[in-house]
Amino acid sequence: MCARYGRLVFELPAEYNELVVLGSDTGFIKSPQAYFRGATQIPGANFNIGFQIFVKPFFLDRIPHRHDVDEYLIFLGGIFPNLFDFDAEIEFTIGKIGVDAEVYYITKPTVIRIPAGIYHCPINFKRVDKPVFFQAALMQDMFSSIYDTEDGGQKELWYNGPLPCRINSDKKCDCCRNCIEKDWR
Repeated sequence: MCARYGRLVFELPAEYNELVVLGSDTGFIKSPQAYFRGATQIPGANFNIGFQIFVKPFFLDRIPHRHDVDEYLIFLGGIFPNLFDFDAEIEFTIGKIGVDAEVYYITKPTVIRIPAGIYHCPINFKRVDKPVFFQAALMQDMFSSIYDTEDGGQKELWYNGPLPCRINSDKKCDCCRNCIEKDWR
């Protein structure tokens, strides 16, 4: 490996679905999956993204939330090399439910930009007759979402995947953010 820019190169590890919502079968998504987890993997990165292929209907991200930065959601056909071979119906909500929410029905390759501060979700992969390649790209150093709480407040929840802690390899990451370096030089 070259020394000068070596910290800018990261080989993606295979990740396996460990999160199962309400006892769902993990077979809704192909494994392994790939994720770039931002600054915990390339110091100074302000971007993280997942690479997933959905093969069965699944109700993902049931609770509306927002982010302090832009997020991009990308839906493509998951039968390579033809990214336009798309046969699915996905229901996606933009806006705050009960205030300004709009529901969109994704039936062909689509990119959605969610500006900082805009509530979004739920997202429901209602029909998946052909695999769907899905990417959620968030423009910050580690993935987080901000949720409204029942008492009228807000809570930010961080997630860095089922990865080992970068500081203590005997435990899984708990998103303490102590490993994030801002300067790659």
